[in-house]
This record gives sequence, structure tokens and C-alpha cells, in this order.
Amino acid sequence: MTVSSDIAFTPAVKAVQTARGSRDLYARVEDRGGFRTRITEDLAAFLASVGTAYLATATADGQPYAQHRGGPKGFIRVLNDTTLGFANYTGNRQYISAGNLMENDRAFLFLMDYAHRRRVKVWGRARMTDDEALIAQLMPTDYRARPEQAVLFEVEAWDMNCPQHIPQKIDMADVTSLVSRFEARIAALEAENAALKQEIERKKP
Repeated sequence: MTVSSDIAFTPAVKAVQTARGSRDLYARVEDRGGFRTRITEDLAAFLASVGTAYLATATADGQPYAQHRGGPKGFIRVLNDTTLGFANYTGNRQYISAGNLMENDRAFLFLMDYAHRRRVKVWGRARMTDDEALIAQLMPTDYRARPEQAVLFEVEAWDMNCPQHIPQKIDMADVTSLVSRFEARIAALEAENAALKQEIERKKP
């Protein structure tokens, strides 16, 4: 009998886990049913908070390739409880991921949330489509990029990792927004302070 985590824990991986002393830990994961296979509210919320991902594909003979995918936070959309989708923008036009998926639909998404030191791994199968309605549906509003295709990712298993060794980094847009709020508050306090000083001076005998 196989479980969903076998998508990552192959016999060779399990042999290494046994040799290194971690097999019992991951055997307990398997006893609980392995990795999750449906998109939960937790995963949907995580996807809504991230604006960067890495899509890994491979050729028919196994040559791996990983490419960055990004956009506004939430650019990866949940279409149903097993399907993710996102717009594929025009880039350097090498089409390595597109070509790989034509001959090998196995794919992997590596998602990072540096601000909260979280990472999610998603295994599945992916394909690209020219469906204009779907591309329009997945294109983020007011995002300055030209969509070329849409990527549909069928989730087979996913897992959230521990935060060890993840450097904490803050998104520039978040920092800019926070600084703007502080600047507005400082300006308001300075104006209030100036008004109070004027009132004090006016009331002096």
C-alpha cells in the first residue's frame, strides 16, 4: 500500500532516512495518511499571502529545470480543491518549462513566505493552456505584464516545512506601506503639536 508522501519518500529516500535515523519520524507521517492531497483553507490563505514561487519541471529523460514565477500576492489562484492556476507572463521566450511540460507533465511548486519564515512544497502535474477566458480570469488586476498562457497545476500532494534556516526578509511593498503610514502619523502629530504651541502662545498674558 502506498500513501501520498511516497511521492517524495521513494524507496531510496526511505533507505537514506533509515541510515540517518529519521525513518521512524516519517513513518509516523505515513501512519497518519502522508501528505495532504486537497487544497485546504490553510493552503489557500498561504497562497493569498505570497507573490513568489518556483516551478520545477523536467524533460522526458529527467533533466530538471526550475524557474521563478511571480506577481502580486495571491497571483496563484485556487480553482477547486485540487487545482491551482496562474497566468504565465511573457518573459525571455526560452519556453523551457512549456517544452518540458509537453513531454513530461510532472511538476513541483516551491513556495516561500520569507516574512513569516514559512515554505510549502506542492507536487503534482501541470499543463499550459491558451484558453483566453481562463487567462483573463487568472490575470491579476492592474498588473503590468502581458499574459501569454495560463498554467493549470493539479495537486497530488503538499506539505508545509518547518522554518529552520529560512532568513527573514520583508517585502519592499510591505515596508513602503508601513513607512508611509508612519510618515502620515508623524505629520499629523507634528501638525497637532504646532497647533497646541500656537494655542499656548495665544493664551500667554
